[in-house]
Amino acid sequence: MIRTRFAPSPTGDIHLGNIRTALYSWLYARHHQGEFVLRIEDTDRERSTKESVNTILDSMKWLGLDYIGPFYQSERLAYYRTVAEQLIASGKAYRCYCAKERLDGLRAQQLADKKKPRYDGCCRDKSLPISDKPYVIRFRNPQGGVVSFTDQVMGELHFANDELDDLVIIRADGYPTYNFSVVIDDGEMKITHVIRGADHINNTPRQINIFHALNMPPPIYTHVPLILGSDGKLLSKRHGALSVMQYHEMGYLAEALLNYLVRLGWSHGDQEVFSRKEMIEFFDVNHINKAPAAFNAEKLLWLNRHYLKTLDPQILGMRLQEYIDRLGINVKNGPALADVVVAQRERAETLQEIAAKSRFFYEDVSVSDELKAKYFTAANSLALQELERALANITDWSKTSIHEVLKAIAAQFNLKLGDIAQPVRVAVTGGNVSPPIDITLQLLGREKTLARLSAR
Repeated sequence: MIRTRFAPSPTGDIHLGNIRTALYSWLYARHHQGEFVLRIEDTDRERSTKESVNTILDSMKWLGLDYIGPFYQSERLAYYRTVAEQLIASGKAYRCYCAKERLDGLRAQQLADKKKPRYDGCCRDKSLPISDKPYVIRFRNPQGGVVSFTDQVMGELHFANDELDDLVIIRADGYPTYNFSVVIDDGEMKITHVIRGADHINNTPRQINIFHALNMPPPIYTHVPLILGSDGKLLSKRHGALSVMQYHEMGYLAEALLNYLVRLGWSHGDQEVFSRKEMIEFFDVNHINKAPAAFNAEKLLWLNRHYLKTLDPQILGMRLQEYIDRLGINVKNGPALADVVVAQRERAETLQEIAAKSRFFYEDVSVSDELKAKYFTAANSLALQELERALANITDWSKTSIHEVLKAIAAQFNLKLGDIAQPVRVAVTGGNVSPPIDITLQLLGREKTLARLSAR
């Protein structure tokens, strides 16, 4: 069975590059009826936080990327140490007592000599026993030979062992390093395919050597090119990219973000819009581009507008509730949120925007003196009075009936429809922008409409 994983470190926010690899891993597993594992790699004691763990879990939940787990590396520290001691016993690792000052000096000299900084193997063949002095455990990397593997995106890759030094696998504080713990977990969790960013390529030969030392088969690797900004540099906040949950906070839809990310480096013909079902059906790592993808905020916003216009209003209404609540709006005495979505979504880009523009449906409004002077004039005063009377006599409070009344009053006073609709809009919403006036009044209801017209 195919088994993939997403293994983030809880040291900050989850960004688009992180979640794209999670999506690709999730899709690969679902496409092959396999399993997808979430593993929290929280062995960085100084930087890992509970808040970051919660952000990871919240991001996965919001995007609907279901998983087996989560599993926490911090709960397996004793086991990593046990495996490291076994490697020492078999001659595949060793204790290193080199002081930090020595290593810093070695690195400085190598850089001065224009050499690649690397450990010089000082303790490699000394078989040093445990003592009271602090030490690390280093992996005895093979000397000579080549590490080769076939990457599902990058193709055949080869690394000379002479370029790989004896990396630390257990720090002096007893905590495992990334390259060690990830190998143990991938092996024991029977991960068959690892999909991750191309920035991990140089880690892969080191990890493959550790797999071989532990007599475990390495997984099949897929390294995805990184995401760039419009200037060709690595994507960052300066390009307008935000963390995953910031997009949620701003009112973006999970469907839009997933659709955008799946196309950010992968394609299926010329298709741009994908349902979740289609993503799973069509996803193929062979269609991942080798070249980096460029982030385009406008494309993401376009997709968000698309899903606002096409998703079930009932579903969007339930999601809108969160943003309404943030504004402290009580929707008990007002239109259903699904109806508000239908009215507003043609002119909005996010759920947050819909919420902000819909306050007038539920709360009293005030009209500025500037708008009063502009829209409530002697020229339309009689028309607005007659409109109040006509609206009060409507037996069927529907947008069709309201529209007919507005047309009739405009014709009676020789006005254009907009000349009567805009003053009404200002009176009932407190502003000069809203959904079509007939829909606005229908959702507002007879009582509120007449009260606000009267109070203009």
